Amino acid sequence: MNTLRLAMAQINPTVGDLKGNSRKIIRFTEKAKRMDCDLVIFPELAITGYPPEDLLLKPQFVDDNIKFLKGIAKKITGITAIIGFVDRREDIFNAAAVVHNHKIAAVYHKMFLPNYGVFDEERYFLAGKTPINIVLNGITIGIGICEDIWYPEGPARLQALAGAQIIININASPYHMGKAHLREEMLATRATDNCVIIAYNNIVGGQDELVFDGQGMAFNEKGEVIARGKAFKEELIVTDLDTEAVFRTMVRDPRKRKNRTLFKEKIKKVTLSAKLRRRRRRPLATSVADLLKPLEEVHRALILGTKDYVKKNGFRHAVIGLSGGIDSALVTSIAVDALGSKNVTGVFMPSLYTSNSSREDTIALARNLNLELITLPIDEPMDTYLKLLKATFKGYKRDVTEENIQARIRGNILMAISNKFGWLVLTTGNKSEMSVGYATLYGDMAGGFAVIKDIPKTMVYELSRYMNSLKDGEIIPEKILKKEPSAELKPNQKDQDTLPPYDILDSILKAYIEEDKGIKEILEMGFNKKMLRDIIRKVDASEYKRRQAPPGIKITPRAFGKDRRMPITNRYF
Repeated sequence: MNTLRLAMAQINPTVGDLKGNSRKIIRFTEKAKRMDCDLVIFPELAITGYPPEDLLLKPQFVDDNIKFLKGIAKKITGITAIIGFVDRREDIFNAAAVVHNHKIAAVYHKMFLPNYGVFDEERYFLAGKTPINIVLNGITIGIGICEDIWYPEGPARLQALAGAQIIININASPYHMGKAHLREEMLATRATDNCVIIAYNNIVGGQDELVFDGQGMAFNEKGEVIARGKAFKEELIVTDLDTEAVFRTMVRDPRKRKNRTLFKEKIKKVTLSAKLRRRRRRPLATSVADLLKPLEEVHRALILGTKDYVKKNGFRHAVIGLSGGIDSALVTSIAVDALGSKNVTGVFMPSLYTSNSSREDTIALARNLNLELITLPIDEPMDTYLKLLKATFKGYKRDVTEENIQARIRGNILMAISNKFGWLVLTTGNKSEMSVGYATLYGDMAGGFAVIKDIPKTMVYELSRYMNSLKDGEIIPEKILKKEPSAELKPNQKDQDTLPPYDILDSILKAYIEEDKGIKEILEMGFNKKMLRDIIRKVDASEYKRRQAPPGIKITPRAFGKDRRMPITNRYF
């Protein structure tokens, strides 16, 4: 059997850490070599990390990444590697280097540059023009980068028509719910349509608001999954690719013979080793990891995103304001899973309006998580603020202003603790609240990272129950799960004094924010017109708040931030 032993290095690089990323590439290459692999592939922009954003506008950064690539090439022998980097010619390119026998034997430039959602590649790169096939051990292999494989008429089609039996696609494809299934459907179609094996290697790890899920995979020419890496974990995925099966399928289709002569001239071909190597190797037991269920993948994405943001930015410890509510309970549970209970501190800041139930639930949560809990009542500083402002506010009734002062006192306390001990403040606002501005600027929005910023309130409850199901005993107290949500900033306050029930609110927000539906379309879904117009006004009016919010983990297909860039000054309604 004519096979190619492939290693897909599903690595977690750090943007800008050229030295650290290069060491990781060399380490994984050595591991692949010990496993007798012919080829090891690394993700898109593996040397720089993804996305490097405006670091790409610094010529020195681009030059340094090329210098590190050359240093890597000198250390690689006995195995061929494909490595993502930034190439510099007349412009800069998102590129893949083929390293063979200590040299950079070929370079491919990404042809399809995504410029939607969180992607800005046309801001930085020039698109490549020429597909490339390499010949390794007598096997023809096409090389593509991420977006290239999503186009049916993209380079993979030309490469296959020019004789490629395997298509290598290196990626930095960020996670959102359900994306793994979309990828698999597309890749299976691309493999069968072109009668090729497709190896799709993806980056893993957190980078600011993005989380990359890994789940590198390989498909045979029938569109069947023959290898799949684990989700949200760094690993080396090794599999034997049977190119004889590709050949047997291909020769049965005379149409490809006719087309092949038309496309050979459009492909750059680089021969590394033309001779077919028939090697006797012990067969591999290839691993096909299971796809995760929706709540499981969201849970793991939040843990990895939090862990990497904290650690890659030089923090060791997180601090969270605990209220006795569901949002702070979920964020704290995720933080403990990500960092360990010794590296998380909770701060309970009760006021005159804090219920005994909230106090009891906060203590129970801290006990369940083995968490340090600091209690700092805010009654005295609140009285000081009211005395200070008494003359200025004379003649005005008490309103939301006084409610927000309480939230801002709490934000001030958390930031003071952060400054004193070097701890990162994790905020606790969810997507539903952030959408309609049900949050206090410089108050509960104050902090360094917003863990559940892209999690709707209804999912907050689902995730909390899911996390409880993973443990032997209760983590998030059942009382927290059952109590009616309240900010507790005035007597008998409830969220639904201001907002509709969260199941209704989240349905409207999904239609308006994630699906870009207009008022007329959403009204056809059966919602009350007055309520709907009020919600949409709140969403639009809160854009200025969201611009000042800390970054948070992208979970849905349309998150606030890079995904949705609405003007603050906006009269369209």
